[in-house]
Amino acid sequence: MANALGVPSPDKAEYMAHAAELGRDYKHQLLTSLDLRHGDTVLDVGCGPGMDLPVMADAVTASGRVIGVDVDPAMAAAARSLLNYYPQVEIRQGDAHALPVDDGTADRARMDRALQHVENPSGVLAELHRALKPGGLLRIAEPDWDALIVDGDLEVNRAFNRFVCSTMVRNATIGRRLGRLAREAGFEVEDVRAATTVLRDFARADYILALTRNTERAIRAGAIDRADGERWLAELREGGFQASVTIFLLSARKPL
Repeated sequence: MANALGVPSPDKAEYMAHAAELGRDYKHQLLTSLDLRHGDTVLDVGCGPGMDLPVMADAVTASGRVIGVDVDPAMAAAARSLLNYYPQVEIRQGDAHALPVDDGTADRARMDRALQHVENPSGVLAELHRALKPGGLLRIAEPDWDALIVDGDLEVNRAFNRFVCSTMVRNATIGRRLGRLAREAGFEVEDVRAATTVLRDFARADYILALTRNTERAIRAGAIDRADGERWLAELREGGFQASVTIFLLSARKPL
């Protein structure tokens, strides 16, 4: 199994934990903007192993409900380990294109870096619209992989981004499209903002962003010249590494 950028990840939950650690600031913004209250029902689509579910469970208290949905049976199973500690949490295995919830179930809904993977983002947004109550809040965080900035050879950086966007990620520029797609799905868009994470450790960035692995794939595909790609990676490993990843945050509401 591999993550979105092509890194083999036998322990997908471990990879997701590392990736989440690099985005603490945007994740805090995303959770805070949900404005969770006692008794709320919140839907987390693409919940993965459930790393964010406890925070939401604490916010809605025992009188509320947190429904985590993930299409991956392994992720759903990992998330179910929380049920012994948070009885208000429910885990449902299901496809985001056909959410396993009734119409108007949730007061709040969120997706965190999951819309980039789906076959039909517009269809998923329509499902979220269906699942929310009138006046319900939607919060989504998604990257824009064409906006990956790596200090070094600009042309190789651009070629790397083009390869990743065309080959490795299904909806690589979904972040920049969130506002438009949400409006088309019937939501009132309240805000779209960007959160940028700066990475300064090559080894860590390489694990998350698959710089080495995807450069080699791009070389084999003819998207990057071998000499240029190998020189780029060598320079990145030498020290003084810096890169940035941009996440777009959508705040929207289902009209009353």
